[in-house]
Amino acid sequence: MTEFIQQLINGISVGSIYALIALGYTMVYGIIKLINFAHGDVYMLGAFAGLYATLVLKMSFVPALIFSMVVCAILGIIIERLAYRPLRNSPKIVILITAIGVSLLLEYTTMFFLGPQPRAFPEVFKQASYTLLGGKVTISNQEILIIVVTIILMLLLQYIVHNTKIGKAMRAVSYDMQAARLMGINVDTTISITFALGSALAAAAGVLVGIYYNKVFPLMGIMFGLKAFVSAVLGGIGIIPGAMTGGLILGITESLVSGYGSSLYRDPVAFVILIIILLVKPSGLFGKNVREKV
Repeated sequence: MTEFIQQLINGISVGSIYALIALGYTMVYGIIKLINFAHGDVYMLGAFAGLYATLVLKMSFVPALIFSMVVCAILGIIIERLAYRPLRNSPKIVILITAIGVSLLLEYTTMFFLGPQPRAFPEVFKQASYTLLGGKVTISNQEILIIVVTIILMLLLQYIVHNTKIGKAMRAVSYDMQAARLMGINVDTTISITFALGSALAAAAGVLVGIYYNKVFPLMGIMFGLKAFVSAVLGGIGIIPGAMTGGLILGITESLVSGYGSSLYRDPVAFVILIIILLVKPSGLFGKNVREKV
């Protein structure tokens, strides 16, 4: 039982990271029905922004986190404005190819300027571990930090979406873009803010991963980005609570597979889950099948 609790804690920590990144996928898809495959690389750049803030600017954790989120929010707006907005009325395959191209551009531009080798993330606070259940279960202050920051950011996002003017605009555009435009909502601004919010959450995930694993590298966004996409599909892409739940389920499942089976199956299990969910319930756990006019 204690081993199960230990694996559960580990899974919630990793799943929280997946959930933060998955929120960016699901928010953008909910607004403009676009799978932004460059999102994983925004997460990577957020990790490097956090590295720069702590290593060069000598910032502590909270200022570095905010700095990284602001940088990636601006980057998200730039990507949407230059890469996606001109193609908004183009066929879906064109936009998909563009997203893959943006992803490769971010990865190899980073490798060109910073090199491909991993970089050590500085220790922003002293590491400590706490024992539970008579010392049989251990939780580190890093895991506590990841869980607490994730909860705060998710609650903040929920507040923005449901209790602010821009949140109401986002929901209106998601429901019917043309009707929202006729009602005086600035659709372009709303979409840009959606990209900014999703990118900021991905940046926060990047900083947390840098602290947790103590390293960052230019290709770190590939696997985490794919797993976050699986999390979004699992929960129901386009549904914010679904992205949160999907990330946690995937993280816990991976941790249990590693703990009771083999770590070799940790990555494949995510894609097995994706195949199963697409076969059994393509709309995801929180999604509903809707009729589409032809």
